[in-house]
Amino acid sequence: MVSCEKFLNTEPIDKIAITQYYTDENGLILALAGVYDPLGPYYSDLCKNQNVCTDEGYYARNNTIGIATNSYDASNTGVADLWAKCYLGIDRANNLIANINLPQMDEAKRQAILGETLFLRGYYHFLLVQYFGDVPIKLTPTTNPTDVFIDKSPAKAVYEQVLKDMKEAETKVSTSTALGFSGRVSKTAVEGILARVCLQMAGYPINDNSKYAEALSWAKKVQSSGEHALKTSINLDPAWAYNAYTATSPSVKQTLATAYSQIFINEAKDVYDTKESMWEIEFNGDRSGLYNELGGLGSQNGITMTATPFISTIGYSYGFVRGTARLYKAYGVGDLRRDWALTTFTYNATTGAETAITSTNGYGRDSAKWRRIYEINTRKDKNQTAINAPVLRFADVLLMLAEAENQVNGPTATAYGAVNQVRRRGYGFDINTISAVADLPAGLSKAQFQQAIEDERFRELCFEGTRRADLIRWNKYVQTLNSVGNEIATGYAAQNWGGTGGKNTVDKHLLYPIPLKEMGINPNLKPQNPGW
Repeated sequence: MVSCEKFLNTEPIDKIAITQYYTDENGLILALAGVYDPLGPYYSDLCKNQNVCTDEGYYARNNTIGIATNSYDASNTGVADLWAKCYLGIDRANNLIANINLPQMDEAKRQAILGETLFLRGYYHFLLVQYFGDVPIKLTPTTNPTDVFIDKSPAKAVYEQVLKDMKEAETKVSTSTALGFSGRVSKTAVEGILARVCLQMAGYPINDNSKYAEALSWAKKVQSSGEHALKTSINLDPAWAYNAYTATSPSVKQTLATAYSQIFINEAKDVYDTKESMWEIEFNGDRSGLYNELGGLGSQNGITMTATPFISTIGYSYGFVRGTARLYKAYGVGDLRRDWALTTFTYNATTGAETAITSTNGYGRDSAKWRRIYEINTRKDKNQTAINAPVLRFADVLLMLAEAENQVNGPTATAYGAVNQVRRRGYGFDINTISAVADLPAGLSKAQFQQAIEDERFRELCFEGTRRADLIRWNKYVQTLNSVGNEIATGYAAQNWGGTGGKNTVDKHLLYPIPLKEMGINPNLKPQNPGW
């Protein structure tokens, strides 16, 4: 009752006003970090929910409810969170774009920040259209409550906006060499994601075959840049060495270090390899300090270890995701990737000792690409990790190049060369030397080569968040999930409920339902997606 200007401080001290972000270059960088930020929760959840119900793996709990088992509805919190996080990122991007010219600063740096922001706005729209289909396109900041009443745009129009933002971004962002790390998108990272977007448009449900040629062009730009190459080296430092039982020789411990495993060890040890790992989502902290941005890799989908005495050494892991026998059997004899992607042993909860898995049927093996024993933090959090999540690797670009080349020109030497590099590295051979063991057989038809690419993506990129979208664009998601669900249910008595997700899958699961909460706020989102 007695407050007045002399006594009441009207300047808020508990938050930063929006205009304070845009006074200088550092303010723009802080705002840009805010645009990236919603990707953290998405990629943390990806490993145990959004991309679990595929033929790579299954949710290793006798619980049939949730996204991981395709048993959910429009009220599901995971579905709602994905929608909300994407539009949060879009709104932050729109605010930054609207204020990008306010500070006085180096113009090249301003344009690079603008490029990253445009790309991220496009990427959030890309996630939305993949998961929800027709969605609102939002290109301006939210300044009043009525700004949320936006009509849905057809999926093709959303994709075209994604391309528009990303193509403009590609002309502005810094090179990978200039950035020096993978936590921000570079010119070649944008080009690689553009190839991914175009392949998605070329497939189901857009079916725009012209986009194969565009995908090929973007992938070739990455390849010809000279900034990226497959990782072929191993860190020989004893501190990085790790011996374990392998499926090939379950009675003898062998060194698991390969060039392929080194990619994921690097992510656990926070070592950047921009040649191979082109874009990663950053995680940091161990809950002992002020700043923590933790994720789920290794703790949610690692080798099971739920004995608390080993939190600081082996690392606590729930092992929510187990690989399918189909994935295990997809690897050829001598393919070194299998024994890294799928665990070959279990941990004794009392002693921490490793016990070799001697079964050769492929069942009962945890997803094991990210292993907490390598984690750089000495004080490990029980439930989450600081392990970075890969979004785009050069191996993925080579496989996209091979697929697009095959679709445009057939199985040419260019297509063979790209996929064979990936395969040779997987078998531990020199990537530039012909290998009778690793190379695809000559003389494949276009259809046979396409199937070979699909199988290679299965082996190389498992558990990295690409499989669900791949199966959908190939129009194979429902039939593949039904098939692998029945395999698990009938072939693995100990965990036959692991086939629940596959057996649940029907056509409506090609898209998520629009969240009930959002439809209650914005009536223009009606009608609901088919089947929901």
